[in-house]
Amino acid sequence: MPFLRIFPVLGAIVMVFALTMLVPLGVSAWTHDGAEAAYPLAMLVTFAAGLLMRSAVWRVGRHLDLQARDGILLVGMVWTLLPLFASLPLLLYFSGTASPMSFTDAYFESMSGLTTTGSTVLVGLDALPASINLWRCFLQWLGGMGILVLAVAILPMLGVGGSQLFRAEATGPMKDAKLTPRITETAKGLWSVYSLLSLACVLGYWLAGMPALDAWIHMFSTLSLGGLSSHDSSFGFFQSPAMEWVAIVFMLLASCNFALYFVALTKRNPARIWRDAEWRGSMALLVGSGVFIAGLLLFKGTMSDPLDTLRVALFNVVSIGSTTGYSTVDYTTWPVFAPLFMIMLSGIATSAGSTGAGIKMARLVILFKQAKREMSRIVHPRAVNPVTLGGHLIDSSTIFSVLGFMLVYGGTIIGLTMLLLLTDMPFDTAFTAVVASVNNMGPGLNEVGPAGNFAGLTDFQTWVCTVAMLLGRLEMLSFLVLFTPGFWRK
Repeated sequence: MPFLRIFPVLGAIVMVFALTMLVPLGVSAWTHDGAEAAYPLAMLVTFAAGLLMRSAVWRVGRHLDLQARDGILLVGMVWTLLPLFASLPLLLYFSGTASPMSFTDAYFESMSGLTTTGSTVLVGLDALPASINLWRCFLQWLGGMGILVLAVAILPMLGVGGSQLFRAEATGPMKDAKLTPRITETAKGLWSVYSLLSLACVLGYWLAGMPALDAWIHMFSTLSLGGLSSHDSSFGFFQSPAMEWVAIVFMLLASCNFALYFVALTKRNPARIWRDAEWRGSMALLVGSGVFIAGLLLFKGTMSDPLDTLRVALFNVVSIGSTTGYSTVDYTTWPVFAPLFMIMLSGIATSAGSTGAGIKMARLVILFKQAKREMSRIVHPRAVNPVTLGGHLIDSSTIFSVLGFMLVYGGTIIGLTMLLLLTDMPFDTAFTAVVASVNNMGPGLNEVGPAGNFAGLTDFQTWVCTVAMLLGRLEMLSFLVLFTPGFWRK
């Protein structure tokens, strides 16, 4: 079985993941929040499972190089298995409460965390142990840049090359671009930028008056564009304009390509950021949409104070458009155009190489330029009009990849929405729940809107949304290919 060679790597990743549970365990011991018993057993089970996977086929896999297909399978298995292990602390903690958590809900909550979706089935977040809330948001921080990119950075120590893994995990239409000659150095560089911005974000929240533990929790879900919170009223709990402005800045920064920041830092040339067409497009779309919605709210008389309206509109539009999912108000009470526009924005506003999901701005630009080229060909059939992005020629294979992705993206949303409609779920709830899950954005409308959550869904509906989150995080094609017969042929 040629795919056995992935198990030593898979086991190593699971073992490393087990060690991340030391973070909530430390917080639990520090705060004495009553959840201390949940983490040692969860960590032991996870580490033992990883050790078993790593040792059981070590002799088979240790001397075999990872191939492209191995990387794709490994990514799929990691993003399927890690939520299983991540759910153990939740299952163990809630098993000792008056309301035990079902496996379906625990797996959904963990998948929501690792995929940075931000949907939740939990209520009474303010009363939960601090370490449980931190674990949920810490999962988002780990998943934000992609825990496999972190694994690629340490794979040389495990005796495995990681370029196939990195390409399978990386998001966006152009996955083969290298920032450094060694893929490991690339992964380390991206995580360095991610960590620096994380420290700046937590410092910003703390200086704005947020309690230290809340600052760390909300940094995890801000930089990852995840949006989970330790409060039922989400970011609206704080009622602080200063904190909202800090969140706006870092949500915007996290919406753009971290590789771009890495190159600008290493080349000591910040102007590279501004010159990037995708960066300008994401910023213009998010900020411009916020200003537009603020004008709409003033015009409709929904709000009256211009400065407050601008801040509230910018925060909520940037939050939803960047796939973060925080809210400070129930924006479903705004004119109906606004919440629908915000949800649609979540599919296109973030850049490739960011912690967001959806179609990505790069694909949108390529699609528009390809459409423009086709219209030009109608008028000038012999004209040579290549598609470019940021001054670089986009080859036909990339364009076909984008077109294929768009077909699968649309088909996935339609198909999963129809599945939910089979369960008699209202259309607005079904459609927006699927879009929010595929875009890893979090809240939808109606029952799953900012004033509610996913707790009222049946098990079947919950699993549909769980699958949608996984497909969205892995950009569909690299996961769906696992179900094609050709993938398993030698």
